[in-house]
Amino acid sequence: MKTLLVIIALTCAVFSDQALAEVTDAGPGGFALFHEVRIDAPRVDVWRAAVTNIGQWWSNDHTISGDAGNMSIGPFLQGCFCESVDDRAGIVHMTVTSVSPTAMLRLTGGLGPLGLMGVSGNMTWEFSDAEEATRVKFTYAVGGYHPQGLDAIAEPVDRVIGEALQRLKAYVETGDAGNATLD
Repeated sequence: MKTLLVIIALTCAVFSDQALAEVTDAGPGGFALFHEVRIDAPRVDVWRAAVTNIGQWWSNDHTISGDAGNMSIGPFLQGCFCESVDDRAGIVHMTVTSVSPTAMLRLTGGLGPLGLMGVSGNMTWEFSDAEEATRVKFTYAVGGYHPQGLDAIAEPVDRVIGEALQRLKAYVETGDAGNATLD
């Protein structure tokens, strides 16, 4: 029994720096996601990259315009998580509803195609010190109506958020989001 406990403790230690991700709840009326990752950089640098340089790490595949360089976040109350399409067109993906620089950013709305559905969501990014690194937690709760039920889209949304967090980690640690290791 003692050997089993040692093996479990070692396994937890080995995987404690790995990303945690899951759909924590899903039903026809909504779903909730949780992601957590450790990024080997100071919190102020991770915050700056996450918020100021989103176009460098967000995937082109998860944009309307096909170019993540068109993405931006205004890290202030009522700021816009927006995508420019051209000089006169664009999309408001979400709105900043709470901000504590280098610690927390909360956005409200339907990310990407969720904005076209009868849903709303609350996404929170939390940044905390983890020894000489930064722990980033993403939570996203979505509720509303979709004819097929929102539980049917929980997994695809979870994959997009998980990929985004892995791309942020790769961008901060290596300077290239293309180095992301996706599960």
